[in-house]
Amino acid sequence: MSTLSATSEAVTVAGNPNPTAQDLWRRYHQRADADAENALIEQYLPLVSSIVARLAMTLPEHVDHGDLYSSGLVGLLQALRNYDPACGASFETYARTRVRGAMLDELRKMDWVPRTVHEKARKIQAVIAQLEQKLGRTPTEAQMAKALNLSPGDYEKLLNEIRPAAFVCLDTVTAGEDSGDLYEVVANSADESPLEQISQRELKRLIRARLKELPEMQRKVLALYYGEELHLREIAEVVGLTESRICQIHAQAILSIRAYLQRFEAGLAGQPATINST
Repeated sequence: MSTLSATSEAVTVAGNPNPTAQDLWRRYHQRADADAENALIEQYLPLVSSIVARLAMTLPEHVDHGDLYSSGLVGLLQALRNYDPACGASFETYARTRVRGAMLDELRKMDWVPRTVHEKARKIQAVIAQLEQKLGRTPTEAQMAKALNLSPGDYEKLLNEIRPAAFVCLDTVTAGEDSGDLYEVVANSADESPLEQISQRELKRLIRARLKELPEMQRKVLALYYGEELHLREIAEVVGLTESRICQIHAQAILSIRAYLQRFEAGLAGQPATINST
């Protein structure tokens, strides 16, 4: 990663030894030289650090944060080289999805989430989908616990167990294990076919519609975590709940969104279903 070693102090733009990000972008678009690229990378290093910090809250101790940071740097460099201002999104927004996506790819290579956790998460998703078809609305946690033949306390423990899978799966567009990620479809619009663009608009529409149907607390937690980018501890302080409880609410909300998208892809949205007792 020697190309990331230069600092913004080594670049002078229009006689200014301390150029702003805007100055550096202007030079980069005009000349695309290595010095401007390295200086821009350093400008956005705090973004990589902030994403590592947020992901770290969901990771076991054995996961090396340094490896995540390195993969995030690669994602930042790719974002810088592929970013097209004409796409409409700010570079920070575009880079955040690419950096986070690169880190999630690294986590998948590590295989840090046990298969049993994925299996439990998929089971919860399936029950959520079945209950929603039967009830016509998002099931409560009490209803989920009953359908799974668990006590409310045991269901809360189960949500805590599948927490890692719940945090990662928001970035997954489709239901398959090897499906693509949102950061991959926010790429340069010139690289997308009209069909892909329509598909992504439909996906966003479905998620927005689904969010409106979630219970108020679930919507609030998602908005604070993904919109305001608060840490789980900070969200807990805002809403007056424990951090553990916020994790459970987040997991339930994410799995509900995933279950809905899974049903939609299978063409089952709106069709009645029977809850399996097994």
